[in-house]
Amino acid sequence: MRGKEGEEEDENEEAEEEGTGFSIFAPLAPLYLNYKVAEMMKRPSRPPSLSSSSFGRLLMDESADRTPRTVPRRLHSVVPAFLLLALTSLLCLLVYLVSGPIEFSPRPAAGGLLGKFGIEMKENVSGLSFESFGPDHEDARIRSVFGKAATKDKTVILTTLSEAWAVPGSVFELFLESFHNGVNTHKLLDHLVVIALDSNAFARCLSIHIHCLPLVTEGIDFSGGEKFFMSHDYLKMMWRRIDFLRSVLVMGYNFVFTIEEASYQKATCSRQLGMLASPTWKLPNQKDADILWLRNPFPRFYLNADFQIACDHFLGSSLDFENRPNGGFAYVRSNNRTIAFYEFWYSSRELYPGHHDQDVLNYIKYDSFVTEIGLRIRFLNTAFFGGLCEPSKDFNKVCTMHANCCVGLSSKLHDMRIMLEDWRKFMSLPPREKRLQLSSWRVPQNCSLPSE
Repeated sequence: MRGKEGEEEDENEEAEEEGTGFSIFAPLAPLYLNYKVAEMMKRPSRPPSLSSSSFGRLLMDESADRTPRTVPRRLHSVVPAFLLLALTSLLCLLVYLVSGPIEFSPRPAAGGLLGKFGIEMKENVSGLSFESFGPDHEDARIRSVFGKAATKDKTVILTTLSEAWAVPGSVFELFLESFHNGVNTHKLLDHLVVIALDSNAFARCLSIHIHCLPLVTEGIDFSGGEKFFMSHDYLKMMWRRIDFLRSVLVMGYNFVFTIEEASYQKATCSRQLGMLASPTWKLPNQKDADILWLRNPFPRFYLNADFQIACDHFLGSSLDFENRPNGGFAYVRSNNRTIAFYEFWYSSRELYPGHHDQDVLNYIKYDSFVTEIGLRIRFLNTAFFGGLCEPSKDFNKVCTMHANCCVGLSSKLHDMRIMLEDWRKFMSLPPREKRLQLSSWRVPQNCSLPSE
């Protein structure tokens, strides 16, 4: 999955597999087949000179020479049999409906992922429930799920899902849909692990995705309520995430972490414009996968880096520590340096009490400890890993687009749909028109930076 930066990607899209439909009459098919066989066994042998086709014409031709009693007698035997079949079919159908009522999957908004790609809601036949998992044996659960999802070099793609983002037509579905519309991204879904933070999110994940991991945070219930920005529960959840990623590295797995907290973006973008954040803001904890994967990003990663992170604003050099990193997208390789760094990052929460993990990252990136352990940090160019703060301008290079610097779920959903429409329009162009680089984003529209 790795490649050199600047390597040209294969532009061929993968063909989508077509699903098959389900008929309500499918259970009656064996009964009908048995009836037809029985009827054939009861029929007398026909004369050798009378083929089935000529027999059909004989019935339809009024002028044909036929024995008057033959056809009425045959019809006389067919009519009762047909009535018996109809009655039997009706009884079987009633028994079938009573024993197992047919349930239809809920449909998302028009153009949503489930309807478009034939991904159906499935019953949780495994019997798993979020409540059955506790902090104990978490490492064993991680190894079990990651063992199935990881690539040959032990790389996984991670995102998180909570109740607010688990509903049909959500940001999470747009995130998944982008993998189906992207260049060489469809296969990456096989390596995506969805980390469910509550019971509803876990059930939703099990219904539409293959790799789901319940992550229980002791003492906190993430379902049915808001965890306001910078609140105690919010910060505990953020640092729980850092500790979880540290454990993933300890197990020897590399990861791409793709998620964002829109509430953090509100405060960050305000500071960048010299605005003061209002102390009365109550912002919901938006742990949504608000990044669209439009092209396989692995060829754009640096081969000699341990920790690579996207930026809200890129200053021109991947080595410049003044770049504004964004924790919503990071690629981390498992080694002694990254494990030590994540342990240092997690323990730094005590040096900066009451601070967000991404704020702490901006503090410790200058620390001498980072130099001492030899951690190789690179900041990802927004030309390839763009967002609403700083969009990627070349559709032939863009790998991901992030709905950062955006306030409000409805605004985020609206602009992400526009982004996906712009991308589909570009992908439908002939190769020559794609190379002309005439395409541009129509966003932001509803998304805007906060103001007092």
